[in-house]
Amino acid sequence: MKPTSAALLLLAGQAVDAIDYNAAPPNLSTLANGSLFETWRPRAHVLPVSGKTGDPCMKYTDPKTGLFHVGWLHNDSGITGATTDDMVTYRDLNGGGPSIVPGGINDPLAVFDGSVIPRGINGTPTLIYTSVSFLPIHWSIPYTRGAESQSLAVSYDGGRNFTKVNQGPVIPEAPFGVNVTAFRDPYVFQNPQLDTLSDSSVGTWYTVVSGGVHDVGPSQFLYRQTDPDFQYWEYLGEWWREGVNTTWGDGTWAGGWGFNFETGNIFGLNDEGYDPEGEVFNTLGTEGSNAPIKRELSSIHDLLWTAGKISNNGSIKFTPTMAGVLDWGASAYAAAGKVLTADSQASKKSGAPARFVTYPWLTGDEYGQAKLFPTRQQNWTGTLLLPRELHTLSIHNVVDNELARETGVSWRVQGKSKSGTLELKTLGIDIARETYNALTRGSSTDESDRKLSNQSTPVPFAKSPENKFFVLRANLTFPQSARKSGLKSGFQILSSEFESTNIYYQFSNESIIIDRSNTSAAAQSTSGITTYNEAGRLRLFDVVEDGAEKIESLELTIVVDNGVLEVFANGRFALSTWARSWYAKSTGIKFLHNGVGQVQFSDVSVSEGLFEAWPERQ
Repeated sequence: MKPTSAALLLLAGQAVDAIDYNAAPPNLSTLANGSLFETWRPRAHVLPVSGKTGDPCMKYTDPKTGLFHVGWLHNDSGITGATTDDMVTYRDLNGGGPSIVPGGINDPLAVFDGSVIPRGINGTPTLIYTSVSFLPIHWSIPYTRGAESQSLAVSYDGGRNFTKVNQGPVIPEAPFGVNVTAFRDPYVFQNPQLDTLSDSSVGTWYTVVSGGVHDVGPSQFLYRQTDPDFQYWEYLGEWWREGVNTTWGDGTWAGGWGFNFETGNIFGLNDEGYDPEGEVFNTLGTEGSNAPIKRELSSIHDLLWTAGKISNNGSIKFTPTMAGVLDWGASAYAAAGKVLTADSQASKKSGAPARFVTYPWLTGDEYGQAKLFPTRQQNWTGTLLLPRELHTLSIHNVVDNELARETGVSWRVQGKSKSGTLELKTLGIDIARETYNALTRGSSTDESDRKLSNQSTPVPFAKSPENKFFVLRANLTFPQSARKSGLKSGFQILSSEFESTNIYYQFSNESIIIDRSNTSAAAQSTSGITTYNEAGRLRLFDVVEDGAEKIESLELTIVVDNGVLEVFANGRFALSTWARSWYAKSTGIKFLHNGVGQVQFSDVSVSEGLFEAWPERQ
């Protein structure tokens, strides 16, 4: 059962005083513990009953039940999980308690991220995870040899609990003679290309361990299974390394490689979804990057993706061919996913093929830097973001010009048509189809199409949402002159006379901006509630439609789940953040334009209510 704010206060032995969300906020750190539990808590997202959410991990489709398992680090004391049969509603395993905790011979101090082989030891789900025996660990300090190892645990009860195998680690330490920055987050996968290139048996399991080498650069270390019981893993080498704090291109389109890699996931994709023989992709987190578009945190993290080629010229190597950002949010990180098989319960219900589905993490405390946030009053920290299907995406009928031909970007030229237009290829990022359908099947209101040119004052919608749980969808079309103008246009949401959040596209730097400077009245009374702007790059290409050249339309999907804000665009862009509005009346939506040039808004709709992801907690 999910505790209400009142219940949490009673448990703490404190009187319950109703909070007035129609009045100016007090200093929230002076309120009773648990009093802010519902204030910004999402209803359609994956997060624990209470407490701190950490890295997503331990995803897999159970071959016996068809349930998809979702796990996450919880309260810095182990991994907690849940299952779903429809990618909409979830059920806690162990009543929200942990599936594995530290304290064994291999992991006396901590359990870090792990990945599951669905049919592992004796055909049962088998977890390979990072077992920790020495702390602290950080890329900026010397590494203690053997601090992180990779160990096994097996589930005999459908994934509720993972029992540690009574033996030492299967990968006891980092490669010999390598001065690593870290050695963690093993991710298990299968790949026919690797089978051929490494002369392995068909169906061999591989694991990539993330980390780096001091004064050399961030790295991924590759191992392969060598016995049917998964007891021995052979080191195949440092299959991918980048230079210290370097970037893909100039860093504009793909952040920076930083000093250390984390949470690497390897998988194959085609235009339909998961394809073991498809193009090889790698999602990862990077630590310490100085990417120019990201706010400079004291510990900067980027959430990136790469596509690449695997080769064997004496050693197995992964070489990126393009790279991009999986989510541009400064607090979005550590995505973890797995194959959602075609025979899973969710895919059977929706008729979907095999897909690679990933869940990024939205930290709620700036990676531990927001010390003054009213954590005790809220009684939970962070959430997983909406599940996302990844696939390759083709962009057709693109004009062959310098915008399409730029190098060091997050797309490539795939081919040229007889008419002279280009086909571009990139990573497609969509909300999982079942989740999206559930988000948008509620009460829906269509807003009339609108053209704005000289109007620089926000224009209210005819009808705004009644609450802070909604999806806003719209297409924005711009004239070709917009590229040379200072045009900014989009929407103002969560609006009242006291606070508002602006989301707009800005042609001057080809970016979607979330202006949070006036998002939360609570930020004026309470330290620790961030107000910096968020931004992410999206190029709108010149395309040919009906024989005429035009700027590609901006296709926006904006999900507001109370305090969680996710912005998706054109099937290839995501930017997530916190929008902690205070006043109950802050639900307004307005058209936004700076009066420069012209914008056409069309297909504008608002779906209200979202859905309750945790029906059994009520």
